[in-house]
Amino acid sequence: MQALDEIKVFLGCDTPQSWIEMASDPVHLELLLTDHAQCEKKAASTAMSLMFRYVDNPILLNKMSRLAREELIHFEQVLAIMQARGLRYSNLSSSRYAGGLHQLVRKNEPGRLVDTLIVGAFIEARSCERFAALAPFLDDELAKFYRSLLRSEGRHYQDYIELAQAVAKEDISNRIEQVRQIERTLIESQDTEFRFHSGAPVNEGLQLVG
Repeated sequence: MQALDEIKVFLGCDTPQSWIEMASDPVHLELLLTDHAQCEKKAASTAMSLMFRYVDNPILLNKMSRLAREELIHFEQVLAIMQARGLRYSNLSSSRYAGGLHQLVRKNEPGRLVDTLIVGAFIEARSCERFAALAPFLDDELAKFYRSLLRSEGRHYQDYIELAQAVAKEDISNRIEQVRQIERTLIESQDTEFRFHSGAPVNEGLQLVG
């Protein structure tokens, strides 16, 4: 799939096999779907926050409005799947992944917006990469759902990068590479907490609940 190939090139690393094995274990399905739902909700919230903060950017307003609607629909779809399977949705503590990336965001504009958009691009791209990585190991319903999300959300990371480039008005490839290296470290290093965007799980002392 060309879109997935482009996403993998953008990310620079694949999800560790140990994470895929844990995420595809039915024992962890409730936690996986709960955090996935939270990720969709947070993505919508991020888009809305950008709309309220940068009201003078019509292109951003349009793209983020569309993105927020799509993410909320996906949130509802995950909730529906959980409800149909008798799984409980609840609040979870945030993973280190998003927090680690957002530490890179500069305080002053336009750097703040540029970095926020680049970080958003990596989060969206990683989500798509994990949809594709998980699909072969899930039951038919979830596999079909995750493949549909890959198709519908595959352009989100591109929207973020295009906006970041437009705001910066200069080449941002070096900044993208800086974020890429941090993202790779977060994904490939061991993580004591299992989440949709967590790193390679450690066998001893792994926390499965928030």
